[in-house]
Amino acid sequence: MPGIVFLDRDGTLIQEQDYLSDPDRVILIPGAAEGLRLLAEQRLILCVVSNQAGIARGKITESQLEAVHDRFVSLFAEQGVTFDAIEYCPHHPEGSIDRYRQECGCRKPATGMAERILSRFSVPPSWSRWVVGDKMIDIEMGRRLGARTVLVSTGYGVEEAERCATCGILPNAYLSDIKEAASWIVAESVKK
Repeated sequence: MPGIVFLDRDGTLIQEQDYLSDPDRVILIPGAAEGLRLLAEQRLILCVVSNQAGIARGKITESQLEAVHDRFVSLFAEQGVTFDAIEYCPHHPEGSIDRYRQECGCRKPATGMAERILSRFSVPPSWSRWVVGDKMIDIEMGRRLGARTVLVSTGYGVEEAERCATCGILPNAYLSDIKEAASWIVAESVKK
């Protein structure tokens, strides 16, 4: 069955670094490319959705973010992985940059970034939807989309697993990393 996977960037696909602005500091999480290749082999649409509040907070510019994304895409391309879409949200309600200081419909756990991608690819409701991330907001977004969710223990995942349990917002699976998450998604897809 066709499907789409929404992937968090920082802490899920690349190592977590506060307000990453230097492309030379982009470091892939070990096994990430292998996991994504496995998903791509299943013809799943691979999409990155990333909150980038550093823009609203004045910690990173959009041009710096573009350079980081270029490096991110290039490193994965070298490993045989291509992303079908990348969306980011530059907003934060407590931002210091006026044009980005706002409540919006795209900042996770809101579904705006994912909804734009679903519309762009004309994804029908019958397709399977998956969300993989290292934070509770990723799991919340997935639930709002009617997606199956995976919390990974990389990045903030260990601390967030405790928060999820306390709040009662549980993922469908809690796994060690994106490579393990990809294997789980493939196995679950076969069951459908």
